[in-house]
Amino acid sequence: MSALRTLDDLLAEGVSGRRVLVRADLNVPLDKQTGAITDDGRIRAVLPTLGALVEAGAKVVVCSHLGRPKGAPDPQFSLGTVAGRLGELLGAPVHFATDTVGDSARSTVADLADGQVALLENLRFNAGETSKNEAERGAFADQLAAFGDAYVDDAFGAVHRKHASVFDVPARLPHVAGRLVLREVEVLSKLTGDPERPYVVVLGGSKVSDKLAVIEALLPTVDRLLIGGGMCFTFLKAQGLEVGTSLLEKDMVDTCRNLLERSGGKIMLPVDVVVADAFAPDAAHDTVRVDGIPSHRLGLDVGPETVAGFSAALSQAKTIFWNGPMGVFEMPAFAAGTRGIAEAITKADAFSVVGGGDSAAAVRALGLDESSFGHISTGGGASLEYLEGKTLPGIAALEN
Repeated sequence: MSALRTLDDLLAEGVSGRRVLVRADLNVPLDKQTGAITDDGRIRAVLPTLGALVEAGAKVVVCSHLGRPKGAPDPQFSLGTVAGRLGELLGAPVHFATDTVGDSARSTVADLADGQVALLENLRFNAGETSKNEAERGAFADQLAAFGDAYVDDAFGAVHRKHASVFDVPARLPHVAGRLVLREVEVLSKLTGDPERPYVVVLGGSKVSDKLAVIEALLPTVDRLLIGGGMCFTFLKAQGLEVGTSLLEKDMVDTCRNLLERSGGKIMLPVDVVVADAFAPDAAHDTVRVDGIPSHRLGLDVGPETVAGFSAALSQAKTIFWNGPMGVFEMPAFAAGTRGIAEAITKADAFSVVGGGDSAAAVRALGLDESSFGHISTGGGASLEYLEGKTLPGIAALEN
């Protein structure tokens, strides 16, 4: 990978009075009933970059997406609430534009004073942001680039997307990596380079198909691969076990069998699971061995013996990567597996990386000390694609 120009390079050139367009990842989860932010971790993650620009006297124009609107304004995905929370965390008002590149955006940016911050409305309210048509995407990028004299990408959670604000805008402006993106790349490059051993990876989440590419990429390099979450049941089925009504990808059973056969014993699977009568927080449930899952019940978490076994493997590790919860941690009855593994990671004398997404959300939802992990990524999909060895469009754009 080529060396990236950094925020410090830009600050050294001087940004006082200059407009700096910052692509942030403010795609925070919102409560479906109230619209309130339920986890502001991604907002906090961009504060070091924004704070440095504000202190240096830049006119800071922040842009981001939120959710998956269909290329048109949708009130449930407005960044208005995020603007309020960002202002609270920065300790100064954030001027909010009610459109992306229209009259409100133009006037909001034009009225910025040195050291002030504006936030544009959700980029995905404009079809040009995600368009696969390069001309349409480029036209939107032209309008966005007009708001900046320089561009900072601090949205690691979006660098795997070939979107206008991530891929096309940097071609139009002097560009650098923000503090968060730089840290993410430095950390993940340790994992793909020469990690200190033993190197143990924990993968969870629902589907094998979502993680197949990263499993294929990691198997030759890791010392142990611990598999939990909903995806473990496809592996258990590949061993000929009954998995009841648990999540199962039938078309992936043969693939899992093949992975087990050529893993050289590196793959560890659960030995017990928590099964329930239904996918519900108050469903009747108990713990069974994996060779005793009733045909009418479904697994929603790994059991205590599995946590103990996985924890023993983690205690020997010097490098740990974790992506994906061990169970349905959002329901207290099925959170013990995820909590147990997370706590085991914090106790290990190892450099640990939490691979964003649901894993990062679980750390915060379960009230765990974030500082006890080596690094908590803000990009689940981006971190996995980096470990797979894929070219990430946003990073490639910064290298050019």
